[in-house]
Amino acid sequence: MTFSIRRIETDEWREVRDLRLRALQDPVAALAFLDTFENASEQPDEFWQHRAKQAAEGGPNGQFVTIADDGEWFGSATVIGDRDAAPSALVVGVYVADGHRGSGAIEALFDECAAWAAEGGLTELTLEVHVDNHRAQAAYVRCGFTRTGQITELENGREYVMTRPVVPAPR
Repeated sequence: MTFSIRRIETDEWREVRDLRLRALQDPVAALAFLDTFENASEQPDEFWQHRAKQAAEGGPNGQFVTIADDGEWFGSATVIGDRDAAPSALVVGVYVADGHRGSGAIEALFDECAAWAAEGGLTELTLEVHVDNHRAQAAYVRCGFTRTGQITELENGREYVMTRPVVPAPR
């Protein structure tokens, strides 16, 4: 399967919303996201428009999506920089739809996040993953992330903090 990957555009807020709602229906969404389908589906259009504007070109964050040849949006990751002068960019909202996992999409998403971070002078990517989300942990390790030893307590439970250099070691 082939796909393209790119940063979202401001006017694609409907697609951003639809992909997020799809992600929140994933069986492990309760572990992976700090939101619920019910809450997100009640948000007004203005919420999604603002979210897209913040992550599109010119915004302070970057949301990257994977798009199949047939136009289906099936993966996403958002990267946030400038966090109290930290040298790392925070990656959130990582999702690849079932049926597309193993396609190289997650690696491509992280590579785009890393390129975005490098352009901003940042040196590493950081993410948090629920201690019980073993599927995601394995994917992140495959993509060059390692645990820092730090564990955070969030609304959905305990999460490992993982980092990888912006330029990963060769695989």
